[in-house]
Amino acid sequence: MNAELPVFTPRETVSELDRYIVGQHKAKRAVAIALRNRWRRRQVPDELRDEIAPKNIIMIGPTGVGKTEIARRLAKLAQAPFIKVEASKFTEVGYVGRDVESMIRDLTDLAVAMVKMEERERVQAAAEKRAEDRVLDLLLEQRSAPPLSATSSGTYAVAPDGVTVAVVSEADDRESLRKKLRAGKLDDAQVVVQTTGGGVGPSLEVFGAQGLEEMVFNLKDALGSLPGFAGGKTKEKRVAVREALRTIAADEGEKMLDLEAVVQCALDRVQQSGIVFLDEIDKIALGGGRGGGQGPDVSRGGVQRDLLPIVEGSSVTTKHGVVKTDHILFIAAGAFHEAKVSDLIPELQGRFPIRVELESLGEEEFLRILTEPRASLVRQYEALLATEGVTLTFTEGALREIARVAFEANTRLENIGARRLHTVMETLLDDASFRAPELRGQAVEIDAELVSRKLGEVLDDEDLSRYIL
Repeated sequence: MNAELPVFTPRETVSELDRYIVGQHKAKRAVAIALRNRWRRRQVPDELRDEIAPKNIIMIGPTGVGKTEIARRLAKLAQAPFIKVEASKFTEVGYVGRDVESMIRDLTDLAVAMVKMEERERVQAAAEKRAEDRVLDLLLEQRSAPPLSATSSGTYAVAPDGVTVAVVSEADDRESLRKKLRAGKLDDAQVVVQTTGGGVGPSLEVFGAQGLEEMVFNLKDALGSLPGFAGGKTKEKRVAVREALRTIAADEGEKMLDLEAVVQCALDRVQQSGIVFLDEIDKIALGGGRGGGQGPDVSRGGVQRDLLPIVEGSSVTTKHGVVKTDHILFIAAGAFHEAKVSDLIPELQGRFPIRVELESLGEEEFLRILTEPRASLVRQYEALLATEGVTLTFTEGALREIARVAFEANTRLENIGARRLHTVMETLLDDASFRAPELRGQAVEIDAELVSRKLGEVLDDEDLSRYIL
């Protein structure tokens, strides 16, 4: 269960990020080094290991330049628990809103789900074998029941309500039934299985005020298994053999899980390799809560002070156990248009020693974003229309014109980075997407002239472009 997580050199990490994100080499280098330092820390002597704190990162740059994508891809590469939260959603203790500790509880829930999924995959083969044996038992039990009808070949069909429950011969033994089962000959036959949940007793829904999660996060879990509450009863259900195999395999897989070991592994993974991406941190930096501010500034300063112990290292109580945040990696990001990093309280600034400024995107970067990443926008739209039997192609000139229009729109209007490409592509392909079912078997080519005609007028009309692009 405590299998080694993937280990990448910084160069390998940057190379992997290059497959999905265009440019931003400084930011990629920073996160690659931070990821490698986590592995390095595990290799040092025990007496020094606890003294090595994570090198948290602040990424500074306008929206849509790749801040979130870098953090998300980094977590996937490391197979680490990862959560993205928006700092603007948190409020100071005593105000209505989410408290900062909730992000650690959410991260822990994600880690438990991640480890559970890994364990289910590990025991899947054994669970399927157990499910097969249980279904064979059900088939044999039903064969021994008094037949309600019989075919001329002597095959019995036990059929309550006229529905075939199972079709097996008296001559069938366990192994012959197993062969039929594996060959799919019994897929449509039906068996009666025991299912858990969906009880008819009263259910309880707990509604907690925002900011009070710590008071109610385990109440439903505590009540869910009690008699009389939904989820605490079993009932019989008649299902097809193919569905019975899936249901029973899932049930057997759950039984094979050592939940205590799963939770312990998840807690360890959160504490040693968890990543929290704290977006919009500039929204709580305005005013910084200094200089005797009032109103929103006081709350922003309060959020910073509440964040400080979490980032510095503290213990957070979750329904799975206590989580120490000392070695969780925090990556903060913000546009910092109206504020500066120095507007954060000094103590919080000190916990983010690595600061990376991301670059704005130009026409060339837009062109590369359209074509280079593994899941580029062009490939996405080609795949979407291919489901309708339409072959979509773009000329080189069309792609350059799309990049120019997107860059121009960002220059004239609000700069939203690469997200502008989504708006431009949707506007350009609106007609093709709408008519795709009628164009089955045809090819649609997008050239520079078409792009200029469809987008040029919109871009030139300033009032119109504000609404459309």
